[in-house]
Amino acid sequence: MKHGTVLVFAGGEMAPSDYPVPAADYVIAADSGLDHALAAGVTVNLLVGDLDSISPEGLAAATAGDVSIERHPTDKDATDLELALGAAVRYGAERIVVVGGSGGRIDHLLANAFLLTSPAWADVDVEWLVGPAHILAIREEATIAGSPGDTLTLLAVGEPADGVTTEGLRFELDNDVLLASSTRGVSNVLVESEATIRVHNGVVLAIHQRA
Repeated sequence: MKHGTVLVFAGGEMAPSDYPVPAADYVIAADSGLDHALAAGVTVNLLVGDLDSISPEGLAAATAGDVSIERHPTDKDATDLELALGAAVRYGAERIVVVGGSGGRIDHLLANAFLLTSPAWADVDVEWLVGPAHILAIREEATIAGSPGDTLTLLAVGEPADGVTTEGLRFELDNDVLLASSTRGVSNVLVESEATIRVHNGVVLAIHQRA
């Protein structure tokens, strides 16, 4: 059974997002993401992770409140965010929106970006609101609302993305190929109030930043 939108509050740093956080049917916190959710006044349904970075106050609030806790060992093969995304898929999410999680570390930032494209959630729309950026994993088609002048970068991940076609951008693609090793899709610009991206084969990360 599908359950609409699931918010996942990531740990690490929580820079204010330039994009509104959508309403959700279910909220998951990855470790210290619970602290960020509480600070934002958002009720959390599930806490996931090894709980090594959550504040004592946050953990006490989760334990005392109506929050389910899925605790994992510290030595594990997946980050807390990956475990939280897996929990969202098990819940039946149709759309997952990750909030925060810049982390301040380049390895965490890259790992989180690549994580959006995992085949484990290929049937789910996955997005990331992180500071000034709205990042989407596109496997078939997506429409991005914005304003003329906004920057939109398109990056193929893992393998070439074939049949990439765009509308509403300064530099349009028409059934083109984006290589994972290429910067061809960097710093495109919206010329309309929205842009549409279609991908025939492969995965594209779309990184939208407001002008």
